[in-house]
Amino acid sequence: MKKFIMTLLIVVSGSLALAGCQTSSGRETVGTIGGGVAGGYVGSALTGGNTLGTIGGTLGGAYVGREVAKNVR
Repeated sequence: MKKFIMTLLIVVSGSLALAGCQTSSGRETVGTIGGGVAGGYVGSALTGGNTLGTIGGTLGGAYVGREVAKNVR
């Protein structure tokens, strides 16, 4: 349980940090946060809770979420 909570905190913190750097539309912010959370969860699950896997998943998911949100109208 402790590992799950730490992973969740890392994912949320990373997502908020990435979203705070944006100055564009709200849709891109939502895409960044959503992608970061999903990516962090997948990265953590695939690497057995490895911190680097979680961070990598968060960053990758945030990037993909932002790019998808840019192209959705």
